Amino acid sequence: MNESILNNPYNASPFYDEMFSSPGEPRLHYRVLHQYLQNMTATMFEERRRVSDTAFLYQGITFTVYGEEQGIERIFPFDLIPRIIPFAEWQYIERGLTQRVTALNLFLHDIYHDQRILREKRIPSELVFSSRHFRPEMMGMNIPKDRYIHVVGTDIVRSDDGNYYVLEDNMRSPSGVSYMLENRQVMKRTFADLFSRYNVSPVEHYPQELLAALRAVVPHDYSDATVVLLTPGIHNSAYFEHTFLARQMGIEIVEGRDLVAHQNKIYMRTTDGLKLVDVIYRRVDDDFLDPLVFRKDSVLGLAGLLNAYRAGNVTIANSIGTGVADDKAVYAFVPEMIRFYLGEDPIINNIPTYLGWREDELEYILKNIDKLVVKAVNESGGYGMLVGPHASKEERENFRERVAANPRNYIAQPTLALSRHPTFLEDQLHGCHIDLRPYVLYGDKVVVVPGGLTRVALRKGSLVVNSSQGGGSKDTWVLRD
Repeated sequence: MNESILNNPYNASPFYDEMFSSPGEPRLHYRVLHQYLQNMTATMFEERRRVSDTAFLYQGITFTVYGEEQGIERIFPFDLIPRIIPFAEWQYIERGLTQRVTALNLFLHDIYHDQRILREKRIPSELVFSSRHFRPEMMGMNIPKDRYIHVVGTDIVRSDDGNYYVLEDNMRSPSGVSYMLENRQVMKRTFADLFSRYNVSPVEHYPQELLAALRAVVPHDYSDATVVLLTPGIHNSAYFEHTFLARQMGIEIVEGRDLVAHQNKIYMRTTDGLKLVDVIYRRVDDDFLDPLVFRKDSVLGLAGLLNAYRAGNVTIANSIGTGVADDKAVYAFVPEMIRFYLGEDPIINNIPTYLGWREDELEYILKNIDKLVVKAVNESGGYGMLVGPHASKEERENFRERVAANPRNYIAQPTLALSRHPTFLEDQLHGCHIDLRPYVLYGDKVVVVPGGLTRVALRKGSLVVNSSQGGGSKDTWVLRD
């Protein structure tokens, strides 16, 4: 079969297509890629895909699927056709994310201190205080440089109107950045000739930028601070990423049992004895960080950690209590946060959101559940979600009962026509829905790495891009000016 993969029928409509402005007509920044693919057969493409899969396998690039009997780890699904973002478009995304993260950090400082935004009734106080991840233990605590969020993964989508929207913010311990970095390395090896024809912004410096952001928030002013990465252990779904990032940053990866709390300071066990720890980049949820304060049955964290944090002797990144800003009901008020703290309109808008805890909006959700995407406010990974138009009558009825029983725990949004991107499935190109997770670092200043993880729904027609739900990823090429 010597036919070009572009010769197979590819229907770009009715969705916004990232590569094609009209059938057969590539957008300006995709023309080089389009020409390149014209000279590629399905056999040639499949061979390169096997090479990339082998590279992922040998490098141990995996993720964990819980509850599967045949094994806990899988190779992370990867599509070789890159997503390309022109420079001016990226500048817009960068400005929007910088604005958003700045406002969210100010919000977190405010609700754990003066609570101005609540006293002025710009956000309902009962919404914040009823959030599962609001931590009263953080009230009045001062932390280095008032930085609550040091690493953020914000999910952005493009709708059929061509505009970007923020789907959700991930501030507790956003994952996926290792796949962004490894995707780039695989693409540079597999499509070196194509890559060299584009002026692509690098992403390889991310680990150094992350380390700089962590060092910027050390609790004391000295240069030889010790930074560690705290992992729940090998059975965590993102364990590959934990080891990858620790290795790239040149820091130790530790579990709770490797740490000791003594006189409100945190030490790491080493072969040379105990060593003072200054910054903990934690990939352990709040609930499991300190059994003296949170879950008493936790063996993943360290007893006494919160006391050391409160005493100002260690920095925890991201801070305890940031999950309140991850709450999907609180998400609905981020535009108001931007106006309140920065005096600006949002650069990138939210998706219209209906809140179950408001009686009139609850009634609307229950009546229109067949048209909406309904989400549990604290779930992630595509779990706790109903895509109404694609669900069965039984699934909709079950979800309607759940929402009615616990309205605070649910929001609903219109079913967006997410943009699609050509993706190689079953020996030909198909339009698959995508989103984008750029990574934002906040140390001395906000840094947005030029790229991010483009996630793609590898099941035809699916809107769910999460790897645990059948999704994969693409390399994201941000072009330089």
